Amino acid sequence: MMSDVLWEIVTLIVLVVVGGGLLLLGLLRGGLGRKKAAPPVAAPSAREAKTRGANTYQAGSTATIDTSKGAEPSRPSPAQDAPVAESSAPAPTDAPADQATPASELTSDEARPADEAVAEAPDIEQPESARGRMTRLRSRLAGSNNAMGRGLLSVLSGDKLDDAVWEEVEDTLLGADLGVAATTEIVDGLKRRVQVDGSPSAEQLESWLHAELLAQVDPTMDRRIAASRIGDRPAVVMVVGVNGTGKTTTVGKLARVLVAEHKNVVLGAADTFRAAAADQLETWGARVGVPTVRSDKDGADPAAVAFDAVKQGIDGEADVVLVDTAGRLHNKVGLMDELSKVKRVIEKQSPIDECLLVLDATTGQNGMRQAEIFAQAVNVTGVVLTKLDGTAKGGIVVLVQRELGVPVKLVGLGEGADDLAPFDANAFVNAVLD
Repeated sequence: MMSDVLWEIVTLIVLVVVGGGLLLLGLLRGGLGRKKAAPPVAAPSAREAKTRGANTYQAGSTATIDTSKGAEPSRPSPAQDAPVAESSAPAPTDAPADQATPASELTSDEARPADEAVAEAPDIEQPESARGRMTRLRSRLAGSNNAMGRGLLSVLSGDKLDDAVWEEVEDTLLGADLGVAATTEIVDGLKRRVQVDGSPSAEQLESWLHAELLAQVDPTMDRRIAASRIGDRPAVVMVVGVNGTGKTTTVGKLARVLVAEHKNVVLGAADTFRAAAADQLETWGARVGVPTVRSDKDGADPAAVAFDAVKQGIDGEADVVLVDTAGRLHNKVGLMDELSKVKRVIEKQSPIDECLLVLDATTGQNGMRQAEIFAQAVNVTGVVLTKLDGTAKGGIVVLVQRELGVPVKLVGLGEGADDLAPFDANAFVNAVLD
């Protein structure tokens, strides 16, 4: 009896010890597991996500036109995906999660996106102001054209002003490409002055000749370029001319003139038939931070390129769109029809405010034939005479204006980037007689 009781007591003690040991072991395991588990990571808030993706700083970008109206949201640049360097020092626990390191505390390389830390800012040139260009270039104009002036003054300074003298004056004027009508008017005007005043001095003759020439050049003509916004749209300038006149170069130089006047310019490379024409125009634009709308396909539809250029100008709120067209030979009927098509397509979204015809001054009378053909295809509103410093036949200025009824608005007086100048009638005549 006594042994049974002892056995039960021993059994109970063993069960209590084993059960307690198992319970203690379980508690120990649970505590260690909790210490090893990583704390849960909270998902970033919307504000944090926006802050991390807001690194849109761009260094040295070229001037562009804002096309945000109606445009799709811009895609983040590769630099936006670059990892952000963390500070080695622990951040305060109560600091806001979206707090960024001030830009002033970053090094120059850290402050720039990864893909722009190496890129250098393109050199944007500062064009010379249009004012004063004619004065600076006057010596070049005088050097080529004052042979006519010297010849006239030499003839008129003789002892007698007889028929032989007047005939020589006519020959000199005709040789300078003034044309028959203008030559006749100048000679008749001089004869009348001589008849009224008798025998004039050399200074008086020069003054009369200056007045007659200036009347033919006509300083009253409006030579302004339509290059300002009209209502809610940009001005549209179409530039036409044959190959070899310097047309595309003129468009690039005209962009420089307008940028110097603080105009927002868009270039349209619609000369798609000439190899490298678009590249040439794009290079001119890049030099002054002006965008160029172009097609990378040779022989692309020029009307489509012109349309897109005007559209970008409208969307980007530009001041003026300059559209370069193919250098069409004036005896190619199909190409002239294509030019008319470009004009029609542009006018589907905007009127053409200016159509400039580029002529090579050295071609003389042949340039008039070109001018007449182009005037039939498009409404020419002004003329750009290139290479005027390379000819002694400056009378083409008078001839073109008389035949077309439109003014010479710009003249090229050299190969330099800023050697395109607004035409000044008084400066031109002064240079001729200098």
